[in-house]
Amino acid sequence: MSRDSRHLQSILHHDIPLTRDMGLTVLDWHDQQLRLQLPLEANVNHKSTMFGGSLYCGAVLAGWGWLHLRLREEGIEDGHIVIQEGQISYPLPVTSDAIAICQAPSAAVWKKFLAMYQRYGRARLTLSSRIVNTGSEEAAVTFSGQYVLHR
Repeated sequence: MSRDSRHLQSILHHDIPLTRDMGLTVLDWHDQQLRLQLPLEANVNHKSTMFGGSLYCGAVLAGWGWLHLRLREEGIEDGHIVIQEGQISYPLPVTSDAIAICQAPSAAVWKKFLAMYQRYGRARLTLSSRIVNTGSEEAAVTFSGQYVLHR
């Protein structure tokens, strides 16, 4: 686990205690992609699949964590990140441990987001994440969230 991954996991477990109970771990932060892992056992529902609320939380946290680490790379540590809005779809059941993945938006979108924050002290960014069953690339969950960064 990289230093950035350890840093993010520490922040999540300290500032959002629910993440400890969910068994959430930060797998890696590489090439502006964040991967989180959620164990089925800690998040199972009555159908022996992963609970929808846990999946929503994992998807939101993948975006939140991505933004936290990316801002840290930019040297921006004076902002507060909140989720403003989110839309989720559950096309497939999650029947094993899950991996939540968030990738970078386009360079132009990122540049505009940074410019807005530097100018106004507040900016919005839409991030997409997906959740897959371990060992699969097919999205079991897709999420799009609007995150707000404010001073």
